[in-house]
Amino acid sequence: METITQQLARELGRPEGQVEQVIRLLDEGNTIPFIARYRKEQHGSMDDTALRALYDRLHYLRGLEQRRQEVKEAVEAQGKLTEELAAAMDGAATLAQLEDLYRPYRQKRRTRATMAREKGLEPLAQILFALGAPVEPEREAQAYLAPDKGVETAADALAGAGDIIAEWISDDAEVRGQLRELYRRRGALRSRPAQAEPEDTVYRLYYDFQSPLSRAMGHQVLAVNRGEREGVLKVSVEVDEDAARVTVRRCCVPGRAAMDFVRAAADDAWERLLRPSLEREMRGERTDAAAEGAIRNFALNLRPLLMQPPVRGAVTMGLDPGYRNGCKVAVVDPTGKVLDTAVVYPTHGQRQKEQCLDTLAALIRRHGVRHIALGNGTASRETEQMVVELLRRVDGVSYMIVSEAGASVYSASPLAAEEFPQYDVNLRSAVSIARRLQDPLAELVKIDPKAIGVGQYQHDMPQARLDETLAGVVEDCVNAVGVDLNTASAPLLQRVAGLNAATAKNIVAYREEHGPYPARKQLLKVPKLGPKAFQQCAGFLRLPESASVLERTGVHPESYAAAAKLLELCGYTLEDAAAGSALELEARVGALGKERAAAECGVGLPTLEDIVKELSKPGRDPRDELPKPILRTDVMELKDLKPGMELTGTVRNVIDFGVFVDVGVHQDGLVHISQLNAGRRVGHPSEVVSVGDVVTVWVKEVDEKRKRIGLTMKKPE
Repeated sequence: METITQQLARELGRPEGQVEQVIRLLDEGNTIPFIARYRKEQHGSMDDTALRALYDRLHYLRGLEQRRQEVKEAVEAQGKLTEELAAAMDGAATLAQLEDLYRPYRQKRRTRATMAREKGLEPLAQILFALGAPVEPEREAQAYLAPDKGVETAADALAGAGDIIAEWISDDAEVRGQLRELYRRRGALRSRPAQAEPEDTVYRLYYDFQSPLSRAMGHQVLAVNRGEREGVLKVSVEVDEDAARVTVRRCCVPGRAAMDFVRAAADDAWERLLRPSLEREMRGERTDAAAEGAIRNFALNLRPLLMQPPVRGAVTMGLDPGYRNGCKVAVVDPTGKVLDTAVVYPTHGQRQKEQCLDTLAALIRRHGVRHIALGNGTASRETEQMVVELLRRVDGVSYMIVSEAGASVYSASPLAAEEFPQYDVNLRSAVSIARRLQDPLAELVKIDPKAIGVGQYQHDMPQARLDETLAGVVEDCVNAVGVDLNTASAPLLQRVAGLNAATAKNIVAYREEHGPYPARKQLLKVPKLGPKAFQQCAGFLRLPESASVLERTGVHPESYAAAAKLLELCGYTLEDAAAGSALELEARVGALGKERAAAECGVGLPTLEDIVKELSKPGRDPRDELPKPILRTDVMELKDLKPGMELTGTVRNVIDFGVFVDVGVHQDGLVHISQLNAGRRVGHPSEVVSVGDVVTVWVKEVDEKRKRIGLTMKKPE
């Protein structure tokens, strides 16, 4: 029998030794970002995504093994664990297979078969179900009449025996396995309106919906599930009835002592027990797969959204649009510190609009505003038109539409109240919008990832699994970028590997009490931050103002000596690196020979390459290598769009059936999956584009009445 390590190595296509090392590192309490970045030699440079996949699978297999032992012990306690059953349980590759084997021995609620056993009818069922010479059911039943137990006639006895046989058939692992495969191959998911005369709802596409179960898309499964919960749809899983009955009979009927009787019991088992059970199981299986796909898609969208390039070094104005309560304004400096706030009313009439333009122009000139971040919520369209008028009055200012998703959640949170006690909820939202343009990652980590709005059906997901996955994405992004130890907020610090909410607050409190950290090792004086936590977090924390170049980089303190040795081998000093000189490290390491350099520095080749990369560009930000966000100075309207028009836009969301693109008209356009320019069949849009990508699209169709824009990424002929 394969060990868990061997199975993981086979499934992931990795050497067994590497998998074993990762398992050991995880069991020792190391975080995935730390393992991915600073233990590459031990696992062959697996990235964080691969490591999380290994972790998830390891967790499942260990849970399966634990359940296997529990099941064996439960059956053995009944004195029914045979060598054959134990071998079958050992060979079960999934929880479903294991539970099928355990089903006959599990404690059941009171059923018709249970009541028949209480009447003493199980021996009769055994005679009729046995393999062997034919018997006459009515004659055999005469011996089991018991009027005091409610068995007054042969028909009563046979009915009870049939219930027992039906339950045996329903509990048979082989029967369930074959029916499960039949459903997977030939089952169909079907939905119909719950009312005879249905109203026009968002579920109208599913009023006459049918799809092979194996080909039902995840968003379709989740949509019909929600429609059913809301009482709009009736949903079922259908399969060929005749094929199902034949499958059950083939497994149970041939050679039985009472074949006709057992055949009737098999049909009853299918109708009354197996079909409802398998339908629930198949729907659960497809729902689980759809949820896992939606969670994976959410994670795929969240990563590029968090990794959007920051728009640094400029005073920024954040606008949170609104009608009745006006447009909230916040001006922040390049570090995100609030300089000024205001409330203006651009939608309350021409006079108020003119006052709004004067107020905003004065704020721009007073503080040197260069960028405007405009929230995309209520009244955004009217506010955007006002912003374009404003830009004609001031020079050198551009704007960008920023997603407000989650801004209201943050602004009403205890965290925002602690950060900005002097501002009301609406002004906090304007500050958040401005900061989202300056540094999306630092601002978005303050918000529950589910509220950021780049998924679908997130409220229908298993919440614990969704939270775990999205938290992993946030953690990976924060650690990939690195965090300034002397300016980072507690919410940002707690996403660093090895830290939690308590240690993050202690780091900030220590900084406020003792001043800026002079070196990473100072962290060891922070309360409740021990050597293990320091080992995990130190490499991801930066000190950009430090005199030591190593403190500004992603080089881990455990590799400082190796980095100094590498510089020495290449003819440089730490002072040369700190001075910002153009170091020809790659060329000189290449001349020395990477293997020789790594050996002399006492590190592995992957670690050497990382040190070279860090010292060549100290304090580098991987987000700077991505396409810059589009800053606009004009505005278009929906009516301006014409079929065939070429536009540049930003991908806002990637879902199962297509991509939503912001083309600067306030209403995102949809590029259907069939309109992606991939030159091949696309299984999922995420294979082609990601959230935040800047893409060229062409207008395919415009529906002004329904405010829908159809786009294509295939250049028209």
